[in-house]
Amino acid sequence: MRVRNVASVIAVALLALLVVAALVSLLDTNRGSVRMLDMLREPSIYLAAGLAIVGIVLARDRRWLVLGLATLAIGINLFRLWPYTVLAAPQVPLPDQVDGMSCASVLSFNVLQDNARHADTAALIERVDPDILLLMETDRRWVEALEPQLASYGYRLERPLDNTYGMVFATRLEVDRAAMPIDDEAQTPTLYATLRMGDGARFEVIGLHPRPPLPGESTATRDKNIARAGALTPDGLSNVLAIGDFNDVPWSKTTSRFIREGGYRDPRAGRGSFATFPADYAWIGWPLDQIFVKDGVKVDRLEIGPDIGSDHLPLIARVCVDPASRDADTARRFAPR
Repeated sequence: MRVRNVASVIAVALLALLVVAALVSLLDTNRGSVRMLDMLREPSIYLAAGLAIVGIVLARDRRWLVLGLATLAIGINLFRLWPYTVLAAPQVPLPDQVDGMSCASVLSFNVLQDNARHADTAALIERVDPDILLLMETDRRWVEALEPQLASYGYRLERPLDNTYGMVFATRLEVDRAAMPIDDEAQTPTLYATLRMGDGARFEVIGLHPRPPLPGESTATRDKNIARAGALTPDGLSNVLAIGDFNDVPWSKTTSRFIREGGYRDPRAGRGSFATFPADYAWIGWPLDQIFVKDGVKVDRLEIGPDIGSDHLPLIARVCVDPASRDADTARRFAPR
């Protein structure tokens, strides 16, 4: 009886802690320690449900307290997660209607700088054969290891770095412009590219890999930079594809601001979170690798790739661009062939 009583007290205490954490996570603050709580919403729901079952069995005289605390913890977190449950309405049809559109395959992957399985990543690139390739955490060793695969692309832009924020971009599409400026303070590059399909359809690609929120640090500058990267694209096109390891979940304050200010839609919304981290336990992990689309960019296919040695899983997609959208080069579209 004493063991049961102690266990029930522990269950109540842990549930109370989950409720406090959920309430704190709603605070309008830029403190990294609070923003990190966004990443604990899914695990908190699972833990609260488990503690509720244990508490109901063991804490007969505290049963209603256990149920109340569990309901509150689950409810707060589920409120924020709701758009990424299968019960919510999808933001983007999947597959979307892409008849008559030009399409391109996409591979976005944080390779993990210390990952020695270069051959597995090379094999993935060869198998997916993406028209748009974005690799993150690439140092000089990674660039050299993947040289045979990168050499097959007509255009490539590389920023190999030793700080786990290196980036490589390669594409077989026509490139109107591409740049990868590095933030002086954070030492993280951001990709901006304007690409053109064969029928004249144009779109911009944004590739992001910002630093994560950390305890004791403010996320104000980071949040502002991420939102600005999505809203102020170099060519100001309405067709935009945003991809990369955001080191953040899509329901967080930071990424929600990116989506809102940039006018993006998320093909994962209404279908689950498509978790990519940590690779070994992605089924209870987080969707840190993002894909967002805007206006005339459609999503024909979206999947999470296999575990090939990184702490992230690859994100693979097929996107299409409407040649009748306002960003299209109509002269190219109707030119004689």
